[in-house]
Amino acid sequence: METESVTIRKAGHDDVPAIVAMFASDSLGGHGDTTDPAALPGYMAAFRRIEQSPNETLYVATKDGEVFGTFQTLITTTLTGRGGSSMIIEAVHTRADCRGQGIGEAMIRFCLDEARRQGLRQVQLTSNAKRTDAHRFYGRLGFEASHIGFKLKLK
Repeated sequence: METESVTIRKAGHDDVPAIVAMFASDSLGGHGDTTDPAALPGYMAAFRRIEQSPNETLYVATKDGEVFGTFQTLITTTLTGRGGSSMIIEAVHTRADCRGQGIGEAMIRFCLDEARRQGLRQVQLTSNAKRTDAHRFYGRLGFEASHIGFKLKLK
């Protein structure tokens, strides 16, 4: 997909370092990501698991071949909603120096178009409570803060 010079495509092995660099530069996320070369095998193993999953896809947003954003989708089916399937959007990130240029909007619109194409009943995502700018952004795109999310870190 191309939207005003932003190309959305499935991520490849060669994109992993750029994706990790975006996550590592995120001061709000608190995920402990790092560009330390010793950590790369763990990231590559995770990439392979995502790549092999029939229900998960990792994407990158590029301009002129350079990675400026990333997100991951998961398709899940539940018995609620009469057995409907949903798209969960995870790990949405635009490189800090490129925010406000329409990259995030292109990524989310790509997800919405893909969910409609697949006939899914809804698209959902969670956002760090500290990311008030992101909350306004998602609201502007039609998302409603309808639920409260909970996490329990195991490691």
